[in-house]
Amino acid sequence: MSTTTPPTMALMRYTVSSCLGHGLAPTLDALLGTRSGLRPEGFDLFDLPAWTGAVPDVDAVRLPQALQDYDCRNNRLAELGLYQDGFAAAVQQAAARVGPHRVGVFIGTSTSGILQTERAYRERDATGALPASFRYAETHNPYSVTAYVRERLGLRGPAYTISSACSSSAKVFATAQRLLACGAIDAAVVGGVDSLCLTTLYGFNSLQLMSSDPCRPFDAQRNGLSIGEAAAFALLERVAHPVAPDTVWLLGAGESSDAHHMSSPHPDGMGARMAMQQALTQAHLNPGDIDYINLHGTATASNDLAEGRAVAALFGAETPCSSTKGATGHTLGAAGAVEAVFCALALRHGFMPGSAGTQVLDPAITAAAGPLNYLLQTRAQTPHRVLSNSFGFGGTNCCLVFGVGGPA
Repeated sequence: MSTTTPPTMALMRYTVSSCLGHGLAPTLDALLGTRSGLRPEGFDLFDLPAWTGAVPDVDAVRLPQALQDYDCRNNRLAELGLYQDGFAAAVQQAAARVGPHRVGVFIGTSTSGILQTERAYRERDATGALPASFRYAETHNPYSVTAYVRERLGLRGPAYTISSACSSSAKVFATAQRLLACGAIDAAVVGGVDSLCLTTLYGFNSLQLMSSDPCRPFDAQRNGLSIGEAAAFALLERVAHPVAPDTVWLLGAGESSDAHHMSSPHPDGMGARMAMQQALTQAHLNPGDIDYINLHGTATASNDLAEGRAVAALFGAETPCSSTKGATGHTLGAAGAVEAVFCALALRHGFMPGSAGTQVLDPAITAAAGPLNYLLQTRAQTPHRVLSNSFGFGGTNCCLVFGVGGPA
């Protein structure tokens, strides 16, 4: 991607709902306390030993009557997320200002509403036909959630779904950045929505990547990931007028594809390092300018080791870093947007999140990569520039740089 100077873009409003709670307040409280929202409860027909990060009360959400065709767990989660922290109202104010056709919608997801298809499959009739009430386009289809958000907010600008596995909702920031840069839009709703389903739970279990305990990123005893679900959104705007001094800015984005293996990263973290360097270059920053790194940190053996090598090679041993997936589980296609909001909270509230669940940094990682300044507990220290890593299957990597105080 281009590393030329991006337009000046601010996160004018943002919100997140995960197993830590609905909206920013419970999320901030949990991050400050290094607490996890993972629970051992089962989900649907999933009956294997595992901890999951389910969002409370998703199934109680009701969609507006006019949008009932979109009814599925993923779109209910989107609805729940949109109406936290005044987010939907802020978007509608922006749309009134610039025009709804000038506001884009870019949402990342991995499986969208596939749970609806899983349930419909169990209700086949004697001929094998799915129920007549099943609506693939409005529920299962990856574009479903983007179409729902666009209709719900009354927006008419360009709308894409990005589905690049676990980097999906980091890449939507880069996508919005490009459309803002070329003048196609004046504002964008970006985010990630991914809900629990049997496809991912049994799928990751079949890959022997699921932990039977709460996940422990970068820990010596880590034995796999925990799956979560979440909805996170941000309103990006190209801003020319004065804004509050604690406004969070998107300073740079970097994308790469190492194409090493279908489900494993390059062992040296080559693609991860390329994406991090691109994000720094676009932000006109050096590695030493970054105060905190939110690692992808899935808690699988190979991913953490490869990312540790990439971070140590580029940043050395001084930059504080941690994974927050011990708090939320891996929210897959929503993880990039979730952790972007975590970074925004860290910038505005002056802290660096610790790694819930992690007890001892794996000495095998430091032996291979060198020392890391890995945070086991949340640190009360104000960052000014932070980096957020998101890496997907097939080496689809994306890194984002956020800051306060405006571009360098």
